[in-house]
Amino acid sequence: MAVFLLALGAACCLGLGFVLQQHAAQRAPRADLLRWRLLLDLMRMPEWLLGTGFMVAGLLLSALALNQGEVSLVEPLLATNLIFAMALSRVLTRQTLGRSGWAGVLLLGLGVTAFIVAGQPTGGGPPAGELRHWLVVGTVVGLTLLLVALARRLPLFEEATLLALAAGLLYGLQDALTRTTTQRLDHSGLAAVLRSWQPYAVVVAGVVGLLLVQSAFEAAPLRMSLPALTAAQPLSGIACAVGFLGDRLRVTPGALAWQAAGLVAIVVGVIVIGRHPALPGSVRDTLEGIGAPPEERPDDGDAARDPTGNGEQKGE
Repeated sequence: MAVFLLALGAACCLGLGFVLQQHAAQRAPRADLLRWRLLLDLMRMPEWLLGTGFMVAGLLLSALALNQGEVSLVEPLLATNLIFAMALSRVLTRQTLGRSGWAGVLLLGLGVTAFIVAGQPTGGGPPAGELRHWLVVGTVVGLTLLLVALARRLPLFEEATLLALAAGLLYGLQDALTRTTTQRLDHSGLAAVLRSWQPYAVVVAGVVGLLLVQSAFEAAPLRMSLPALTAAQPLSGIACAVGFLGDRLRVTPGALAWQAAGLVAIVVGVIVIGRHPALPGSVRDTLEGIGAPPEERPDDGDAARDPTGNGEQKGE
């Protein structure tokens, strides 16, 4: 029960943090996209710092959950962060949940339940050797680099989705490496942890993932990035957990079918919720929702942030 509560608490903090961060990121200079200067500019915004505080709290809670439960159990629960993000956005935009919103919530909840019940995730399996460990990590990093390279060739709206997918892959890897680090800390102590590469990889994955997701938040409305981020993270985390952590899932035909159905329901539910009107399309949409007069609205920048969603090409 503690693992469930910690994971859901982490999901709540992450969802609230993502919404606040995105509101701030859309006011960052357009030239900062995918540059480290973006993080420096965002640090000057109180709203972004508050969102980052929620995000850090979510990461700490998820680390505690990962220390007590398997990655393949915690990751699907973390995917519920989109529900909490939707709840905050609903307050800001005053949008009712409606049939599509409830359908997304139901699909996400049923998908998480089906995967956990059918898969019955357990740990204790033999960890993979160094070669397999590095193959899994290299595959995730390679896919991340490929997505970023492809994103740079696309219009901003599509670029935001691919950047969020790349960030989700890194966050899933980060979760798996976090569990490796906490296991080594419990069994071998702090000195052994500091001599290993995993904790430093956790930091690098977290910082690079933060840059990618903030760039995605800056490039396009939240609904173009958060669903992709939320869907990619559990898939990457579960793959890494099974790949090199020794997590085990039931592999009978019936169990595999239900696990696949659960993952599909999670992804579809995430997409349905992410496209719901309660998730604001832009800062302008949000301010209109809370009744701010036009003269108080911040400048949306260039056409790339056009809340109509036309997705004009970048022209640098």
